[in-house]
Amino acid sequence: MLKLATLATAAIGLAISIPSNAADTFYLGAWKFDSAIVAPWAGPNDKPDVAEKNALLGKTITIAPREISGPKVFACKGPHYKLTDYTADLLFQGEFGEMHESNKAKDPQQLAASLGFNATPIKTLETGCEFDWHFVDHSTAEIGLNNYVYVLKKQ
Repeated sequence: MLKLATLATAAIGLAISIPSNAADTFYLGAWKFDSAIVAPWAGPNDKPDVAEKNALLGKTITIAPREISGPKVFACKGPHYKLTDYTADLLFQGEFGEMHESNKAKDPQQLAASLGFNATPIKTLETGCEFDWHFVDHSTAEIGLNNYVYVLKKQ
């Protein structure tokens, strides 16, 4: 009986010492640029940078506990991660919300769905760096850059 009580106490102690958000670190690891879509907010006169897109496709970004490494524009030393639930109007630095404000027919939820975001809320990794990562699911993320939405797949 004493052995069982000792094991139970040890298990409780271990459970208390594990951060509650440990399961929420699915974003750590390597992510590969899989595809790019012209962003819904790109206007008819906006020319997406095709050369930049072609240079990024196939490249990998690694999200580590203390840095983000990869193509220079995405690299970041000392990120401060915060996993947050977003609504569609907040995606891509509020672009969908702004689109709705200027044209009520532009529904943020429909815009998000057109990019694969079918569930709400939308998990978003705020990094404290230049880019937030919006997750379609635990193996697919999207980032907006220069009138493209880049789709990244977990490796």
